[in-house]
Amino acid sequence: MFELIFLTVAALLPIVNPFSTAPLFLAITEGFDKESRNTQATKGVIYMVGILSVFLIAGTLIINFFGISLPGVRIAGGILIGRVAFKMLYPPDSIDLTPEEEKESIKKEDISFFPLAMPSLSGPGSIAVIISMATLTDTWLEYLSIFIGILILAAIVWGTLRISGEMTRFLGVNGIHAMTKIMGFIIFCIAIQFIVNGITDPELLKLFQIGLSGNASG
Repeated sequence: MFELIFLTVAALLPIVNPFSTAPLFLAITEGFDKESRNTQATKGVIYMVGILSVFLIAGTLIINFFGISLPGVRIAGGILIGRVAFKMLYPPDSIDLTPEEEKESIKKEDISFFPLAMPSLSGPGSIAVIISMATLTDTWLEYLSIFIGILILAAIVWGTLRISGEMTRFLGVNGIHAMTKIMGFIIFCIAIQFIVNGITDPELLKLFQIGLSGNASG
C-alpha cells in the first residue's frame, strides 16, 4: 500500500510540476489580493483532485467500453507524457494558451478550473498516468492507495502555490527553468518506460502473433 502511494506521487509530481506552475499562477492572478489568490489555489487543487479521481474510477470502464488494450494505453500514455516532457525540456516562448485564452484567463475573476486545474495541474499527461494505473488496479485497497497518493500530491501543490511568490523570488527565473528541465528529463524517462512496457507487453506480442498467423493462413 505504501509503495503504491509513493509510486503515485512519484509518477504524478514531475508531470504536474507545481514549481513551473507557480509563475503561471502568479501571472494569471495578477491584481488579486493574498486571500483571493489563496482561495483560487485551494479551489484549483480541489478541481485537480476531482478530475484525477474521476479518471481513476472510470479509467478501466473507459478503455473497456472502447475496447482499448492495456499496451495501447501504455504506449499512448507514453507518447502524451513524452510530449509534455519535451515541452518542459524545450519550452515555448509563452504558456500553452492561445492569445484569446490567455487574455480571458487574466480578466476572469475565477481562474481555478481553467487554466489552473485544467490543463496546468491535471492535463493529458497526468490523466494518462492515472488511467494506466487504474488498469493495473484490482482491489479497493489499491484504488484507495492511489487516491491517497493523489491527496498527498494535492497537498504539495497547494503548499507550493500558496508560497509561489516567495518561491519564485528565491529561485529566480534561472532556478525555475533549471528545475523544470530536471523534471522534464525525469518525465521523459517515465514516458520511454511506458512505451517500452507497452511494446514488450505479452498481450501485444500475442496480438501480433495472431495477426501474423492470420495473414499467413490467408
